[in-house]
Formats: sequence, structure tokens, C-alpha cells
Amino acid sequence: MSALAGFLTAQLTIGGVPILVREVVGNVFGLGSAYFGMRRLVWAWPVGIAGNILLFTVFLGGVFHTPQDLDLYGQAGRQVMFLVVSVYGWWRWAQTRRAAAGGEASLSDAAVVPRWASARERMAMLAIAVGGTVVCAKIFGALGSWGPWADAWIFVGSMLATWGMAKGWTEFWLIWIAVDVVGVPLLFLGGYYPSAALYLFYAGFVTWGFVTWLRVQRRVGRRQERTAAASSSSLSSVTTTPESVFDGAR
Repeated sequence: MSALAGFLTAQLTIGGVPILVREVVGNVFGLGSAYFGMRRLVWAWPVGIAGNILLFTVFLGGVFHTPQDLDLYGQAGRQVMFLVVSVYGWWRWAQTRRAAAGGEASLSDAAVVPRWASARERMAMLAIAVGGTVVCAKIFGALGSWGPWADAWIFVGSMLATWGMAKGWTEFWLIWIAVDVVGVPLLFLGGYYPSAALYLFYAGFVTWGFVTWLRVQRRVGRRQERTAAASSSSLSSVTTTPESVFDGAR
């Protein structure tokens, strides 16, 4: 227990600014989750959950008496949301991976095949993004959250991005970029420097992840097209016409 208490209270001082060690560690877990997600590995989910638990205590600064002493209810609440969605994502990717391993097609160690969301799915995401941000901003403002509108979009956008990752939608990387655009200034102004720096790094990392998933998606699409063409060619080669039957009988 003393070791755990020591970890929870441990701080670093960088440039005269106190920084919680668990904030750094939690964000490292978050980065690991993003990396495994880019590789489409199931490990993305449990690693992310570990980081969520740590960061939940960081963003309720007024409750857990962090150096910033600020309560970002959207940031803290999204860690809880991450836990819930991550359990679903973990289950879904594990199921997909087992199904792929048992079939003829191999995805190597990948647990999901990237695809674009449908038009209907995109419209649903847009409605949730707008409506959810408005509602959450009102709630976070009433709770006394610091920066409620930015905090609300970060919460809603993170929920959509995590859900999109679980579903295998390539767009989820673009949603993360939109979250980072708002998150970096908010966290810097709030004094959450490790988290702000990691958000800034994420912006480049998720761009890389988007390009990686897009390449995989196109490669899978080309392979499916070749398979369909080969199947069509095979069927046409064994199909006989009435003329060919008569020719064989002569």
C-alpha cells in the first residue's frame, strides 16, 4: 500500500512546474493504446483501460488534490466512457480475431479490417457530435467544469472516435485530430502540460494512423476485387452454351 500511495503522490518538477508522475504514465499508456490500435491489435484495449484509470484521478484535480487543482469533468468523464466502450471494443476485436483465425482468410495478427462508415452512420455521428456537445457543455458548465464547451467536445469527440475504432471505421482517426485541435490549447491553459504535449504528439501520430488504415483498406479492397474477378473468370470457363453442347455431340 505504501508503494501505491507513493506512486499516486509522486511528482516531477520541470521548469519549476510540478507534474504528477501518474499523469505521465497514464498518457504513455494512452500512446501505447493508439499504437496498438494503428496495428489493429487487441492489446490496444486493455492497455488503454490502464491509462484511463490513472487519468481519471488526474483530471479530477480538485477532488484528488493534484497540482493544478482543477476539475475537468469532461476529461474525467471520458475516462469512464473509455472504460465502457473499451470493454465493448475489446470483446468485438477479440471476436473478429477468433473468427478470422478459424476461417480461410488470414488477417495475420490484425483484429479488424478497416472500412469507411456508411452515409447513415456518418449522419448519426454528426448528429451526436453536435447535439452531444451542446448537452454536455450545459451539464459540465452547471457542474463547474473549467472550459465547459471545449471540455464537452473533447468528451463527445473521444466517445465517437473510440466507438469508431471499435467498429473499424477509418474515420475515427480524423475525429481524433478534431479532438486534438481543441484539447491541446485547453490542457496547456489548464496547466496539464504532459497531457497537452501528448495531445500535440497525437496529432501527428493519428495522421500516421489514418494513412496506415487507409492503405490497409485499399489493399484489402484490391485483393477483394482480384478475388471477385478470378471467381467470375472461373465460372465463365466452366459455363457451357447450347452451341457448345451441339458441337460436342457432332
